Amino acid sequence: MAESICRALRDGALEGEHAPALTIKDSIASPFGFHVFCHVLSQLSSFILAGKSQSGGLVVVSFSRSPSFYLELLKNKGIDVVSSDKRIQILDCYSDPLGWKDRLIEAGNFTALSHEASNSSTANVLKDVKHMDKLYNSIVERGKGLIGGGKNRFSVAIDSVDEMSRHASTSSVAGLLSNLRSHDQVSSIFWLLHSDLHEARVAAVLEYLSSMVTSLEPLHQPANGHRGDLENLSLIEHNLKKGKFHVRIKRRNGRVRVMSEEVHIEQSGISFTSLSSEGAINQGLVPKVQFSLELSEKERIDRANVVLPFEHQGNGKPIQIYDGRRSLADSKHERQVAATEKVQTNEDSGGGEIIYFRDSDDEMPDSDEDPDDDLDI
Repeated sequence: MAESICRALRDGALEGEHAPALTIKDSIASPFGFHVFCHVLSQLSSFILAGKSQSGGLVVVSFSRSPSFYLELLKNKGIDVVSSDKRIQILDCYSDPLGWKDRLIEAGNFTALSHEASNSSTANVLKDVKHMDKLYNSIVERGKGLIGGGKNRFSVAIDSVDEMSRHASTSSVAGLLSNLRSHDQVSSIFWLLHSDLHEARVAAVLEYLSSMVTSLEPLHQPANGHRGDLENLSLIEHNLKKGKFHVRIKRRNGRVRVMSEEVHIEQSGISFTSLSSEGAINQGLVPKVQFSLELSEKERIDRANVVLPFEHQGNGKPIQIYDGRRSLADSKHERQVAATEKVQTNEDSGGGEIIYFRDSDDEMPDSDEDPDDDLDI
């Protein structure tokens, strides 16, 4: 299931459609969102460098980690950092996001500035992250620098929407993400969100912009909210190593597909497995009904013994299936009975006539003329 979202980002956008967008959402109860982000980043980077992705380059917008962290991450995953120099660019919004260090240097109050990020050819320092327009132009400029012009596309990874929200309004951040997703040369985009740092409406806006949403939940919930007893302490310890990984995918036909896996955090990294039997079915998604949908043995027997209206058992006589028409014998018998009743009626009454009296003089007398004969139809 985790691999399916990586493949969706790899395959990119169809002609005339927005780029697929992924929101990776976690909380303090299950803080594995950054592990998932790094896994998706590594997988997509491998696809791009192997030429198996629609996008020809990747722009990593680093807010919560330094560029050297991502270079080391890719190196540990077996990705050739030297070759990725031409395919992967890191926009450094971490080292000096507000340009304070430059101001201190100009004032002569700060001389020990680290040039770690700026010395790397894969990183570009952005010193004004408050303006979303400048951030958008910087991302697009780096992406086009990787792939050139034409119909080539690039992908975008943002490691922290939370940091962006510290410097700009929700509407500005949502506008940036929406503009990136609708850009003609953006193949795919994904970002990380710590949901419990925001109001519910903020998370709802970001999820609305996404075609895929992943959420992480604790595998075991503490009983009655008590965290002091040994049992709940053990559950909390387990929750720090594993959790539930839910994926909601919006399909092009409007339907939504929900899948779940179990995520494990290990020394070597993150891994995904199928949920255990007790957690395989989310009971909250199963509708509760007040009746049984299964038949008992007695109900099956009673149903089999019911004689339907079109079934004629015959009672020992030849079985005839009624075709909806009267037989000739029945029709002839009915005509004879009707004629006999008519003769008897005429004999008993000695003949008769109908006399009609008008209710008033205003009523027109009967006429054989057609009152509508003057209409030209």
